[in-house]
Amino acid sequence: MADFQTSSHHDRWILSSEDLVEKRHSSNQRAIAALKNYGATRVEVQADGSLAYPGALVAEDSSDSRKLPEPLSVDEEILIQRFYEQKIQQVCAAFSFPHKIQATAILYFKRFFLNWSVMEHDPKQIMLTCIYISCKVEEFHVSAEEFGKGIQQDPQAVLKNELCLLQGLNFDLIVYAPYRSLDGFLVDMESFFHSKDETFLEKLKDLKEAAIFVADKLMLCDVALQFPPGQLALAALHSANLEEKTVDLDRYLKSIAERQRNRISFAELVKGLNVILEKLNELGPINEEDVRRIDRKLKYCRNPSLQDDKKRERKKPKRSSKDAANKA
Repeated sequence: MADFQTSSHHDRWILSSEDLVEKRHSSNQRAIAALKNYGATRVEVQADGSLAYPGALVAEDSSDSRKLPEPLSVDEEILIQRFYEQKIQQVCAAFSFPHKIQATAILYFKRFFLNWSVMEHDPKQIMLTCIYISCKVEEFHVSAEEFGKGIQQDPQAVLKNELCLLQGLNFDLIVYAPYRSLDGFLVDMESFFHSKDETFLEKLKDLKEAAIFVADKLMLCDVALQFPPGQLALAALHSANLEEKTVDLDRYLKSIAERQRNRISFAELVKGLNVILEKLNELGPINEEDVRRIDRKLKYCRNPSLQDDKKRERKKPKRSSKDAANKA
């Protein structure tokens, strides 16, 4: 695999907080503009790159009196995205996919929805396509039929968004996750501490498991788009070691700081790791009721006729038990 420093991941997909805010705002506003102009947000990218809105209201339905669905806010988009990122982890665990596939799929999903709004493309279908494409890229062969059967979905639902996803990623498919760096640091620790003691090696295994747990949570945060995988891996190790004090990690981190090409102080290194870990404190539990509410709004934005169907259903007169008996 190519070196991270020369990769598209390094050059185009390590973003600042300001970049994330700007991209999310831009895609959200584009979807809201489509809702106002066409009455729906679901979009299809044409062969020439133009956008088509298949759910757009026909002229006779687009009167000013018609109430448009309420669009999602940026915060609501972020919440629904995080919900599906957790679903990626759950699906990958159910298939016993390696962590690399899980991380690749999550990064694809995150990147795609920086360029697009969830109001424009169905996040559930994009989620499934992200997992399928990550399996292909990471050379872990699973056919669309096999994958579709395992998740009880039509394989075409997985395949139909393949080109759209690739375009949304700018065809940058090679990603670097913290798990490989984590393995590298643990091997380096064995050499650094000069220990072949079985008890110590078992402690390193326990440290690895705890660090993987932290890395999984970091992949759900914005830090996965903001920091290189090596820093994420070190942050995961730092967090995991705080609990058990398995190794003298401060001594190891000092050696890491001294070995950097552009030497940084130990204090600067730890400060950077703590900045990453602070994001975990912002990662609260997802409220299922909030997800259901946002999902309803999302469906109405993508297909406003659902909102009309709901209104008509509410207006239907309720049949009395006597009427039902007479009809029977």
